Amino acid sequence: MAEQESLEFGKADFVLMDTVSMPEFMANLRLRFEKGRIYTFIGEVVVSVNPYKLLNIYGRDTIEQYKGRELYERPPHLFAIADAAYKAMKRRSKDTCIVISGESGAGKTEASKYIMQYIAAITNPSQRAEVERVKNMLLKSNCVLEAFGNAKTNRNDNSSRFGKYMDINFDFKGDPIGGHINNYLLEKSRVIVQQPGERSFHSFYQLLQGGSEQLLRSLHLQKSLSSYNYIHVGAQLKCSINDAAEFKVVADAMKVIGFKPEEIQTAYKILATILHLGNLKFVVDGDTPLIENGKVVSIIAELLSTKTDMVEKALLYRTVATGRDIIDKQHTEQEASYGRDAFAKAIYERLFCWIVTRINDIIEVKNYDTTVHGKNTVIGVLDIYGFEIFDNNSFEQFCINYCNEKLQQLFIQLVLKQEQEEYQREGIPWKHVGLL
Repeated sequence: MAEQESLEFGKADFVLMDTVSMPEFMANLRLRFEKGRIYTFIGEVVVSVNPYKLLNIYGRDTIEQYKGRELYERPPHLFAIADAAYKAMKRRSKDTCIVISGESGAGKTEASKYIMQYIAAITNPSQRAEVERVKNMLLKSNCVLEAFGNAKTNRNDNSSRFGKYMDINFDFKGDPIGGHINNYLLEKSRVIVQQPGERSFHSFYQLLQGGSEQLLRSLHLQKSLSSYNYIHVGAQLKCSINDAAEFKVVADAMKVIGFKPEEIQTAYKILATILHLGNLKFVVDGDTPLIENGKVVSIIAELLSTKTDMVEKALLYRTVATGRDIIDKQHTEQEASYGRDAFAKAIYERLFCWIVTRINDIIEVKNYDTTVHGKNTVIGVLDIYGFEIFDNNSFEQFCINYCNEKLQQLFIQLVLKQEQEEYQREGIPWKHVGLL
């Protein structure tokens, strides 16, 4: 493998190109990709092209080749960036950050997982059980967040439908001691509707395909995906993810992280509630909307541990404050359907945020005394949702695309600022580029 990697094709660093133009840039990228080199440097940035297949370039041997090496000592690789961030943090005792951005399906989520695996692998082999526990928790949290926050899209079978910024905290020796996850803008509209060729969040399919007969019976569910209006569009779609197998992996990961059995069961009840909500139908009796399938309301009430009449009231009425008076105004059929969908989206978003909060409760740094253990430093990893353009863009998609544009603008500003400061230090003449 070392001999193969020593062979380079094209320019391993775009900075070394004699002339820079879009055709030459793309030709170099294409040549390297065709020769199995999916990574190329641009200075301290690495450009990645998703091969959409597993490559044998992330194993223990590869990790050892990049561990402790300088950035350009080895061929371009994600591990080179991860190692540079870790070394910079240790040498300067300063926080560092790795930003992963790109189009949907570019491989950002996989990249963030490999970065975490690399950092976990190179940190000191420690006898401290706490360090190993933290490493395990950080890695296990990934598959739980993917189950509830990722979905199959037309570009990617495991696309992140939320933004994630993860802090990994280290002690003065460079050992991980905890972490914190911030999540941004879950694409909750996916709960009720998906683009053609796409699925809802993995969690629904995993529950129906992987849940035991006893579990599904207790949730009043059946394995048939096409039985549920919210997910039937994606029911027959082929997906590279094995939903039944992943259900067990995610359930085991939740147990390892520290979710109690009743908490896991509650998460399943909420998923089941949303599936049942999608099957509710409203009919009009004169001017009065009614729920056609009352049995489903009883099931929802049971799953939510509330009363049937309270569920009916929440679905058929809205509370209006007029001055000092508060009145219950009956929905029209259209308003009732809209309210049902809004209810489903809100429940799912709160479930997801609760899962993130529970993970944070467990992985956050606790009882760390800086006077005894030294300064606590951080490596941040930003895995943001990819930009996409559809025939009909939702408001969430607009926000995602806007966020990507702002992130790219900030990134360019920082790179230009850094380069111009270096030119100034070294007395190199250049034409100043203004920063907005």
